[in-house]
Amino acid sequence: MPRQVLIPIADGSEDIEATTIIDTLRRAGAKVTVASCATGDALTVTCSQKTKITADTHIDNCVGKSFHLIALPGGMPGAKNLRDCQSLTTLLQDQQKSGKWYAAICASPAVVLAYHGLLDNVQATCYPSFMDQMEGAFPRPGDATVIDDRKRVVTAQGAGNAMVFAFKLIDALYGKDAYRPIAKQMIADWAL
Repeated sequence: MPRQVLIPIADGSEDIEATTIIDTLRRAGAKVTVASCATGDALTVTCSQKTKITADTHIDNCVGKSFHLIALPGGMPGAKNLRDCQSLTTLLQDQQKSGKWYAAICASPAVVLAYHGLLDNVQATCYPSFMDQMEGAFPRPGDATVIDDRKRVVTAQGAGNAMVFAFKLIDALYGKDAYRPIAKQMIADWAL
């Protein structure tokens, strides 16, 4: 049975992070739902580097549904737009209460997760200039990606870590080293 994954996107989300997470998790067999956090019912968002992505659905349609993982791209002002989306906040809080995986990269660990108290007592990292906003977390600024198995949270520093981050998400969903066949398929020999 494929793992259900939610990838919320907003105007200003980081292009590479969003597309890498979506693509890599789909290659692993996950059923990825891309959800727009745009105001109104708009499905198309413009990312930070002007790439336009059309979501599968609007985030409001995802409330009350169950996901094995919710993974947030970063980027600015994308992270702020995700932070201010009440439907996404509800989904993330439910994810934490259910003991299910959630993840964020770049600015989103600080701007979204820490802001809403979702990194309290969690080992985490983020884009270096946002490290001072990691209130409640156990920051690990020297690590490009951090998995807190106890709290079921994965975080990463930024766009250059997007592929490694996606591989860590595959392992969180499917088990240790599950990413390896996908890395091999993608000729990501550096990750093997």
